[in-house]
Amino acid sequence: MKVLKIDHLGIAVKSIDTGKGFWADTLGLDFEGSETVAEQKVTTAFFPVGESEVELLESTAPDGPVAKYIEKKGEGIQHVAFRVENIEAALAELKEKGIRLIDETPRIGAGGAKIAFLHPKSTNGVLVELCERG
Repeated sequence: MKVLKIDHLGIAVKSIDTGKGFWADTLGLDFEGSETVAEQKVTTAFFPVGESEVELLESTAPDGPVAKYIEKKGEGIQHVAFRVENIEAALAELKEKGIRLIDETPRIGAGGAKIAFLHPKSTNGVLVELCERG
């Protein structure tokens, strides 16, 4: 498996509009736009930083994963995403190494990226996303 870079940091927020104030207005990061991913019950907003991005995540439903995260832990860093060369090969290698996968096969995330999550019980408590962009 080849990890190319940190693709983005996923930050759970109650409101993208409120969160945007800090990232765009205070830090001066460019707001790249937002996108709703209905399957994941989330709206995302990206702010490029060098070769990586900050991704704000706002739940679109009270039972969505981001809403549950905020309810349990509050707003803050929800996951770290690593860009990989070949997500299918990376998942197979990690499974072979005994890493617990949330996603056995990739799904489509924001921006059309192929994504898959690793279970925090196998990653010292960190929700890790793998991401492959075409």
